[in-house]
Amino acid sequence: MDHRRLAYYTDCDERKLKGVIYFQAIEEVYYDHLRTAASSPRPSLTFCVKTYDRLFFLVASNAVSMRIWMDVIVTATDEHSRY
Repeated sequence: MDHRRLAYYTDCDERKLKGVIYFQAIEEVYYDHLRTAASSPRPSLTFCVKTYDRLFFLVASNAVSMRIWMDVIVTATDEHSRY
């Protein structure tokens, strides 16, 4: 949260940055109940982060992790929207 962004990488070792999602640009975070991410390796563990420019589909390792990730992203978005 110090950087006001969520970074994502091309590899698990986090060596090569692929992109960032700025918390101030996030409009909505929601569970993909419509399964619009049909090509996801785990549709039931896929959630969406909607920004002004794009829709990101994120896949969690399990249901608990998905809920935690969603809560953390929403909290960070709320914190950054106050400023």
